Amino acid sequence: MHTVVTRFPPSPTGNLHIGGARTALFNWLLARSMGGRFVLRLEDTDVDRSSREMTHSILEAMRWLGLDWDEGPFYQSQRFDLYQRFIDHLLDKGRAYYCSCTPQEVEQMREEAREKGEKPKYNGRCRERNLDPGPERVVRFKSPLEGETAFKDVLKGDVAVDNRELDDFVLRRADGTPTYNLAVVVDDVEMGITHILRGDDHLSNTPKQVLLYRALETELPVFGHVPMIMGPDKKRLSKRHGAMSVLEYRRQGFLPEAMTNYLVRLGWSYGDQEIFSQAELREKFSLRNLSKSACVFDPDKLLWVNSQHIKANSPQELAPLLQDFLQANDLPCPDTGYLIQLIPLLQPRAKTMQEMADWAVPFVRADQDLVYDPELLDKFLTAEIAYYLRQLLNILRDAPGFDKDSLEACIGDFLQEQGIRFKKLAQPIRVALTASKASPGLFESMEILGQKSVLARLERALQQAEG
Repeated sequence: MHTVVTRFPPSPTGNLHIGGARTALFNWLLARSMGGRFVLRLEDTDVDRSSREMTHSILEAMRWLGLDWDEGPFYQSQRFDLYQRFIDHLLDKGRAYYCSCTPQEVEQMREEAREKGEKPKYNGRCRERNLDPGPERVVRFKSPLEGETAFKDVLKGDVAVDNRELDDFVLRRADGTPTYNLAVVVDDVEMGITHILRGDDHLSNTPKQVLLYRALETELPVFGHVPMIMGPDKKRLSKRHGAMSVLEYRRQGFLPEAMTNYLVRLGWSYGDQEIFSQAELREKFSLRNLSKSACVFDPDKLLWVNSQHIKANSPQELAPLLQDFLQANDLPCPDTGYLIQLIPLLQPRAKTMQEMADWAVPFVRADQDLVYDPELLDKFLTAEIAYYLRQLLNILRDAPGFDKDSLEACIGDFLQEQGIRFKKLAQPIRVALTASKASPGLFESMEILGQKSVLARLERALQQAEG
């Protein structure tokens, strides 16, 4: 059995987005699940639109997602000599020819075909002219005029195209650069690619590439054309649906393991299981479970998946990530030990690491930097409530312990003595300690803040409310 070799060939004309990341993930998982190799190739032959910045961005996104590669990255712009050798080989074998027709003439051929109700394509004018190389001449592939080009697709099944629908497509442009279909096939042949998983928007190119494989007398790879990701309106996913570049999701606080989990579920399933670690995906992934139907991108589902991974991660793993987000938000960054204690309070509430940083604000700000909303103080710290909080403040100064259980018992005794219910003081205490109506559990929050901060914040809030 041959070693499985897959590849991901992004074009560095833009950032890595959801669709491309899913394609990379499927190919990476297939290689990893089969003990094979994963190749990374940058298709940067479009010199005007490709950029070093986009190349770095794609590589960074791949690394963040954990999609490591075994070979590459290879750059097509550095492989032109190889492509020329293959083109020369096809010319020598009579499978390609020089064409002197101008773009304007070719467009006229297509227009004439349209007027006749025929397939708009190049009419083969130079096919048998045996032209030599010359200025402004392209090289075309000599496609078969009859029969059909057929191949098997792991998702589409048997695919066949009438060869009369195909034209003699260009292999080398007039400026000497190779075309996409030629470069792709040469690279896949030279790199020993055995399996190609890609979006079904590439399906129209596949018959041309199959013809090239056969002209080169090379075994076909296994093709799998995956349905495109759609927006909620069932149109191809785009920015208007809320889709962003992979690195933008990182900036917003998504975890890489959550992104790969969600992406793989856009077109692959394993029973009813929704949440997967990368180790589980490598173990369970197979071509058999790829979906033949288009799937819809759901930002809310992605948030839910991310929240599940946040809950599943240990505080030790999340602490350095939280530090990064606190720093990015110009917030104080406590030591790791403090964050490890704090994070369990925040995990049930945070859907992203950015949300976790937002929830952490009252726990990382200095007591004197906490900003109170006067309207909240007026609403919750009335004269009656201030009277009770003053008494509670004195009791907390002498509290025998400041852990959750001790605080709950201490405040419970106080409430019983005063004949009031916890509900009466809970929200005022929360506002005083966090400057917000929402926070993690009150006693857990007091324990994390510690006695000194709790006393200082109660005193400060009371002074502002009373003054």
